[in-house]
Amino acid sequence: MDFSKELIDWYSVNKRDLPWRRTQNPYYIWLSEIILQQTQVKQGLPYYERFVNAFPTIFDLAEASEETILKYWQGLGYYSRARNLRATAKHITRELEGEFPDNYKALLELKGVGDYTASAIASIAFNEVAAVVDGNVYRVLARYFGIKTPINTTNGIKEFKTLATVLIDKTQPAKFNQAIMEFGAIQCKPKNPDCSVCPLRSGCIALAQNSIETLPVKVKKTKVTTKYFNFLVCIDKNKNTLFEKRSKKGIWQNLYQFPLYESPKSINIKDFDTVALNSTLPQCKILDFSLYNEIDIVHKLSHQHLYTKFWILEVDSLGNSSIPFKDIHNYPTPVLISNFIDAVKIQNL
Repeated sequence: MDFSKELIDWYSVNKRDLPWRRTQNPYYIWLSEIILQQTQVKQGLPYYERFVNAFPTIFDLAEASEETILKYWQGLGYYSRARNLRATAKHITRELEGEFPDNYKALLELKGVGDYTASAIASIAFNEVAAVVDGNVYRVLARYFGIKTPINTTNGIKEFKTLATVLIDKTQPAKFNQAIMEFGAIQCKPKNPDCSVCPLRSGCIALAQNSIETLPVKVKKTKVTTKYFNFLVCIDKNKNTLFEKRSKKGIWQNLYQFPLYESPKSINIKDFDTVALNSTLPQCKILDFSLYNEIDIVHKLSHQHLYTKFWILEVDSLGNSSIPFKDIHNYPTPVLISNFIDAVKIQNL
């Protein structure tokens, strides 16, 4: 069986009509690849379309403020990707006169661009023979060739990259790369793939050995920590509130949130310590308080689980650092805060 030919033939019939597949413009391809990292197509497509409409050229993106870009990115998570987008756009427009690097090696020099993204842009925009290896590719190769080397180890990364480089169609690298990624996304799916209609089934080792569900192998490395967050939603008599910009490095850097009180455990009304909270809010006096959600909202990130409560605090005055509560939706926020804002808007808090 000609592995590459079978994939490309399948792709020609089954590929989805996606906007970034109708262009070889490296800006649009780069934008789509950054958005789709850690994101499924159905979730990422609306973000891509909004970004293209708001920033039709890389010059538009470079001129936008970080806060504006973060607001457009809100809900995708991994906010460092949005910050890297702006940094790379500024670098290309200012240092490279708006011209995207046209080869894999040069693309790797861009901030936020790793092996996969550089390979995708180089092959799709510039037809360079550079094999992509993403989650979909790992799955297809591991199953078809019966590879049990963990994909998140140094040996695994090297083994799969080498194999993909051997397999890539040298005459049509862009089509091959898109074909194998698309095949993994809609045919060789993570769970319950329909192997009865798979064009590669006759040569698939995982199917023959009944190991579809166990491949690819991934070593568990991430230690998940648990934190207890209490967001303090202060409202004074003028319907103003406090909204803080997170300046410390982290996944939510430069996003906005209500003042945060982190407790050692989940707390309820009985445990509510106004002394501790006043130390978090030294500029105001708490007149009354209520608990918005008695059951913790659990927000799961890759490295930590956040058990969260929102407290509604009536305060005397918030001073000049406050903003109208009705305006908080204009600021870029983590999705955890955004969901709360959407909920209280409906309730007309």
